[in-house]
Amino acid sequence: MLDWEKIFATRSSRMRASEIRELLKLLDRPDIISFAGGIPDPALFPDEDFKAAYADIFGGPAVSAALQYSVSEGYLPLRQWLAGRMAAIGIPCEAENILITSGSQQALDYLGKLFLSPNDTALVTWPTYLGALQAFNAYEPTYDQLSTSGNRTPQAYRDAATEAGGRVKFAYMSAEFANPTGETLDLAAREKALALAEELDIALIEDAAYQSLRYDGEAVPPILSLEIARKGSIDEARTIYCGSFSKTLAPGLRVGWVCASNTVIRKLVLMKQAADLHSSTINQMAICHVAERGFDKQVAKLKAVYSKRRDAMLAALAKYMPADVSWTVPEGGMFVWLTLPAGMDGAELLAKSLATAKVAFVPGKAFFADGSGANTCRVSFSCADEAMIEEGISRLGGLIGKEALAA
Repeated sequence: MLDWEKIFATRSSRMRASEIRELLKLLDRPDIISFAGGIPDPALFPDEDFKAAYADIFGGPAVSAALQYSVSEGYLPLRQWLAGRMAAIGIPCEAENILITSGSQQALDYLGKLFLSPNDTALVTWPTYLGALQAFNAYEPTYDQLSTSGNRTPQAYRDAATEAGGRVKFAYMSAEFANPTGETLDLAAREKALALAEELDIALIEDAAYQSLRYDGEAVPPILSLEIARKGSIDEARTIYCGSFSKTLAPGLRVGWVCASNTVIRKLVLMKQAADLHSSTINQMAICHVAERGFDKQVAKLKAVYSKRRDAMLAALAKYMPADVSWTVPEGGMFVWLTLPAGMDGAELLAKSLATAKVAFVPGKAFFADGSGANTCRVSFSCADEAMIEEGISRLGGLIGKEALAA
């Protein structure tokens, strides 16, 4: 028989199934209360707005363009709308500074391809977004822990990268309501990250998938905004901003974007041409139609619902979790990060939880590039109502208490 493993590229050995994607299958089981998927609640999709958008497209002259090949950069009216939104959060730019991608996940894949040669170093937080690790893994990097406290010298990063056989190429971080922790970087930490990138002369990838979903607390300027304020122009900036409509309008349409200097965008356009020519034109047009007519209203609806669910989860954690469990208190987004008692394994706990408590969550180890973090887990409140949250956290807290006593 043909031995495919001998033919596959070496990079294929670093491709791993997403634990989260596998756990999403549990959403179809009515007996499971799932806090696993970091996905939007489908009941909150603006489906009527999309019905109207597609009807308008198919009912007018735009349908020919919608069904035809298009430019790799993306639908111009959408990029123009995005340029206006970026300016509103302190990132003045032009449509030429924006590339439309098939979700922000494609943007991460392109950026890994653009910057990483085998053995180069990517700086990521411990923990970090699992999808970013999956995207970067194919380009055979070394990972080093990005400190947001600034307690590690630039030379230490350089030395570690040289020892690994490459160079530091970029720092990747989610500054707003990060997946998986829900935490937000304060202004000082953002300034330190930018200073580190300057000292190392590397790119800084700012993953802003949850930027619109702030429920309380003071907004902090995006890192790209801080850099433009210093340098005067986005074309002088090293920060690359990745955004997405998946958490606000509809994930199934797969529309995200990159906002960066023209030099970076031109390279990414070449990758887009080679990979899939362009993102779905009709989906871009529909997103643009809905965004122009009601983006702020949609976001306000999401924030009203998700903030109550966040509050319900925090209250239930305080009520039902044993004293030796701690958790983050997010100001927005979709996630709370739990630290379990020392020695408890999140993956083993999940297996027992599915069998007995009937509660799903994501074990934390998958979010650590070095395989640590076994005694952590991520819970999401976006797809569970307050009653489900109360019941699910009660069951999970009870199980953790029993496991701790048995240890």
